Amino acid sequence: MALAPYASDAAASRGRRHAEPAVRLRNAFQRDRDRIVHSTAFRRLVYKTQVFINHEGDLFRTRLTHSLEVAQLGRSIARGLALDEDLVEAIALAHDLGHTPFGHAGQDALHDCMAEHGGFEHNLQSLRVVDQLEARYPDFDGLNLSFETREGILKHCSRRDAIALDTAEPGGVARRFLDGTQPSLEAQLTDMADSIAYNAHDIDDGVRSGLLRFEQLLELRAVRQHHDQALAEHPKLADQPGRRLLFETIRRMLSAQVHDVIDSTAAALAAAQPADADAARQMSRLLRFSEPVQADSTALKRLLFAALYRHPQVMRTTDVARQVVRELFAAYVAAPAEMPADHAAMSDRHRAVADYVAGMTDRFAAREHRRLTGRDAFAGLTLTGAALADAVVVLPRPAA
Repeated sequence: MALAPYASDAAASRGRRHAEPAVRLRNAFQRDRDRIVHSTAFRRLVYKTQVFINHEGDLFRTRLTHSLEVAQLGRSIARGLALDEDLVEAIALAHDLGHTPFGHAGQDALHDCMAEHGGFEHNLQSLRVVDQLEARYPDFDGLNLSFETREGILKHCSRRDAIALDTAEPGGVARRFLDGTQPSLEAQLTDMADSIAYNAHDIDDGVRSGLLRFEQLLELRAVRQHHDQALAEHPKLADQPGRRLLFETIRRMLSAQVHDVIDSTAAALAAAQPADADAARQMSRLLRFSEPVQADSTALKRLLFAALYRHPQVMRTTDVARQVVRELFAAYVAAPAEMPADHAAMSDRHRAVADYVAGMTDRFAAREHRRLTGRDAFAGLTLTGAALADAVVVLPRPAA
């Protein structure tokens, strides 16, 4: 498929931090994607919390399955807008590589621990993973990804961190946070695909967990609309056991949002007429929902925040998860020899500990905490009245 003139072009990439010759069969963005898929950090995502920590059940989303869903949605939207699908996929698969165990609760706790040592933010850590922490190649640290992929990974960045990054890499991936420009259209697209994906699967996993009732969701206009359309076309769904009606409602919501992003963004692009990818970076964000769909998305986020992420059982688990991360951090700072030798040897002990803890899976962090403290912090923290027999605990998202 021919790319739009404002799409990112792998042949015109701003390149890698360490020059490498081109290879047969794959362009720069395809090569980035493949390096990400083969990385250690990517494999760890299978046991990192998305919303639910899996103790026995295997049906809830993890950071890995979430990243795959973002990539699928992102490629569909990119195809509809003639943007570069390979770049979108690479960004989507890498965007959570720096996330801590235990979701946002783990990130918040690690940021508190690092408050006097530069702080911690998972987008910045994702960039650190692909730039420095992966150790796979003989001539450089990290994965040596292209500028455009790295730019998309760094979705958020404080001004303090942007200044530090731009000092080390003048005019690099952090510059846009200082001069007020935008990332590529593919990066903007992946950000939206991320939001679409987690809203949908948080509905699914929330109902599956028993903490969220489908009836609560039907109070929202968009959910009710797609629910009623599904029943009108398939009246047998009303009498069928299981979750087919929920699945069909979610499927229709996903499709409607994807089509809305494509249509709304196409209209914005037609009005703005960026000549090329760099011209699009100089404009306000062009990837967007229509106003009604944006309002529906905001209403859904508010409901999920109040009914699921702030559920009493969620809040209890959040406190435990934060305590586990804090105690792990303190234990390793006090006794760095408890970490692997490469981390223990780093001159910046606090950053070394943050790197090590951030790279842990949920179950490894829980196991290490038991080893170092002699306590099982999560013992007994399972759902009561869950829809399935799977024993799980759930962690919240931050407010939108």
